[in-house]
Amino acid sequence: MSVSVQEEDFDLGREVEIFTNDSFDIGAVVTFVGLVRDTSGGKLLSMELEHYPGMTERALADIEQAATKRWSLTASRVIHRYGNLAVGAQIMMVATASPHRKDAFEAAEYLMDYLKTDAPFWKKEHFKDGANWVES
Repeated sequence: MSVSVQEEDFDLGREVEIFTNDSFDIGAVVTFVGLVRDTSGGKLLSMELEHYPGMTERALADIEQAATKRWSLTASRVIHRYGNLAVGAQIMMVATASPHRKDAFEAAEYLMDYLKTDAPFWKKEHFKDGANWVES
C-alpha cells in the first residue's frame, strides 16, 4: 500500500508493474487516472493545486488504510499531483489489486470518490482572462 503526493508526472503502467511485481495471488487490478479537464469551452489554461505537506499525505494514507480494512486488497497505489497542471495533464491515479474483481472495483471507487470530494487540496483555475479558486 502506497501513497504519493508529488509534483512530477507518473507512468501508470510502471506504477502498476511495481505494485503487482512478484504477487501471484492477484486476480484483478483496477486503475483510474484523473485528468485536468476544461469545462469552460476552451477557456481553461491550467489548474493549480496546493496542499499542506505532511497533512495531505497523512489524510491520503488514512483513507487508503480504511479501504484496506474494508476490502480484501493485495495492493493499492494512490498518487495525487500538485502544482500548475495544464489541461489534459494527469492529476491523480488510483490502482487497486485484489484476488477478486469486486473488491478491487469497490475499493478503487471509494478512493476515487475521496480524492474528488474530500482530499485536502486547494484548486485554482487559470483562464485566458483571469483566475479563480474552485469552491469545495
